[in-house]
Amino acid sequence: MKLPKTAHTSRPWRIHELTRDFTVEDVWSYRTPGAGPDDFPAMLAALRVAGGIEKQPRPVRFLFDLRWKLGGLLGWDKPSAGVGRRVASLRDRLPGDLRDAPRGADDDSMPLKAVYELDREAARELANETVHTVMHLGWVQGAEGEYELRMTVLVKPNGRFGRLYMAAIAPFRYLIVYPALTRLWEQAWRDRAAEGTTR
Repeated sequence: MKLPKTAHTSRPWRIHELTRDFTVEDVWSYRTPGAGPDDFPAMLAALRVAGGIEKQPRPVRFLFDLRWKLGGLLGWDKPSAGVGRRVASLRDRLPGDLRDAPRGADDDSMPLKAVYELDREAARELANETVHTVMHLGWVQGAEGEYELRMTVLVKPNGRFGRLYMAAIAPFRYLIVYPALTRLWEQAWRDRAAEGTTR
């Protein structure tokens, strides 16, 4: 479910210290029935088991395949455009306590790389010729008292081209990608919870 940007900006997340020059693009919530305050690591583990883009429905895989092919053809994703090259990694901005915290696991199938991972929030980043983007995951007590996962996408577009790019892909995010991601991630939690009850 799409949420207002204040659902992210009003919370005391550590990511705010690192992203003052980014803008909040999207905030999305995912239902995790029965989850408690300490279940964020379990949710992250469930997401890793659920897999990345290759586990998405065919329309989503098609969109990502098309994006990567366009990126390869137009040079958007060349190494010199990435994190640590065109832009510095957010890890370079980490205060000491976050630098010493677990980073989180990277996976070759996941283009976003880990910045940090805490008990109730985690961040990953990606950069190319269009944007420097951060995916922030937070664990939040919802209106009905249960905990839920929230994903925020923060972006720093690369000039006018980056802003046009983000505007162009917005309909695909809202109509195809996020609904599919919701089904996959909510199912990942249900599968994890079902496995827990059978042990």
